[in-house]
Amino acid sequence: MKSTIVGCCALLDEAGSAWGRVDIEIDGRLVSDIRPAGMTEPAAGTVIDGSQLFVTAGLINGHHHSHEGFYKGRRDNLPLELWMNYVRPLRPIAMSPRDVYLRTMIGAIEAVRSGTTTLCDDTNQSPAIRADHVAQIFQAYEDIGVRANVGITLFDRPFFRAVPFVDEEFPRALLDELDAVRMYSGSELLDFARGLARARHPSTHRVAYMATPSAPQRCSEDFLRAVRRMADEFDLPLMIHVQETRMQVVTGQLFYGSTMIEYLERIGFLKPKTALIHAVWLTPREIELLARRGVTVQHNPTSNLKLGSGLLPMRALLDAGVNVSLGTDGCGSIESTDMQGALSFAALLHKLRGAHAGWIGAREAFHAATMGGAVALGRARDLGALTIGRVADLVGYRMDRIPFVPLNAPLNQLVYAAGRSEVDLVMVDGEIILRDGRLTRIDEGAILDEIAEAHARIEPQLAASEADVARIAPHYERIHRRCACIGIAEDTYAARFEN
Repeated sequence: MKSTIVGCCALLDEAGSAWGRVDIEIDGRLVSDIRPAGMTEPAAGTVIDGSQLFVTAGLINGHHHSHEGFYKGRRDNLPLELWMNYVRPLRPIAMSPRDVYLRTMIGAIEAVRSGTTTLCDDTNQSPAIRADHVAQIFQAYEDIGVRANVGITLFDRPFFRAVPFVDEEFPRALLDELDAVRMYSGSELLDFARGLARARHPSTHRVAYMATPSAPQRCSEDFLRAVRRMADEFDLPLMIHVQETRMQVVTGQLFYGSTMIEYLERIGFLKPKTALIHAVWLTPREIELLARRGVTVQHNPTSNLKLGSGLLPMRALLDAGVNVSLGTDGCGSIESTDMQGALSFAALLHKLRGAHAGWIGAREAFHAATMGGAVALGRARDLGALTIGRVADLVGYRMDRIPFVPLNAPLNQLVYAAGRSEVDLVMVDGEIILRDGRLTRIDEGAILDEIAEAHARIEPQLAASEADVARIAPHYERIHRRCACIGIAEDTYAARFEN
């Protein structure tokens, strides 16, 4: 099947070069030709009027948690360690497979509507993995048509024990109760993960599996090594949360006698196709280490703002040669999978640090949101840019809307002014999944109605779960205050304004 976008303005190649009006021809799933507009008649197939479109490579959302979908808007003004238990309840929320499908669609719909063509979903299934639930996550992404890399959060230590001083600050009876909750063994988790890797490998599936160990502090060393071996065996992309907060740097010092990044280096974990999620609190020597190992830092500016985690040193990372990708995080922390917002904030926030010659601009932010994501997934040769021979994952923005009027510099106006309402065309694998602002593969209205009905039914469970989590909140508060009093390396890049 062929299609041609005729007469569009386009941002071409991974360097972000803007050309004049072109015709873009897609044959099957690949971009087969890009030529000056009107040079030849469009090939047989679908012809799309691009006269009012600015066409770019699709955005790659490098980090999301679909299990947070029903928690959108429920919490504010809490740092990560005091917030995260509310979206990982002490007791599982009872949901049907269809509920899980709808929950996944909450993030998927907004992702596509904000110009996302690839979404990486680290979805939590603890304390019990249900294959029918996992199948519905994959099915939701299949149905909407987005490219997705789905990982089942892997950890073999109790979630509440991933912070220091638990034995000192938690009452003994509460510790006994929490420790009694059965967890899957590491071998059971890896058996399930291996099955997904065989059935849905990224080399053969648009909706595929990726390895997602949760974080060093939530995994034993043996388990981390085993996940690393599995990712290497199947040649999978891997993502892991590392040093999102100052408290996590302190946690590394107390657990490992070093930072978590230095610990991961000691156990041979740091390799290409590995993304360190957040990595906000870094030292120069850690940045040099990440560059040497070919590791990606996955930047989530809007989530880091909402949780007060801080601002990563993006300029220092790029100058050292570290690949930086871009993402949103889950709907429980930032309410949204809006990549347009993440793109804009990435270009704006980093102007707070350093002289203007070193500020992050529109071009570098857009590169992180496209090619940076492709590099992180090991897909730099076929995703992340709009060039002949690459997969046709692309977005068309309406230029007759106010963000592009008057038109001076399309990329700058895309990054600093455009939003979801300008996204008019989304194509994934050469298939149109959004056209004229409408999703083509699903009945969006019916699904939104069904989501609202499911939420009304589930919400009492969410409220009861939050009340349950409130039992441990005071103990986490004390731990958080204790960690704030422990020093970290003086050359750590400042990630927050001083109090």
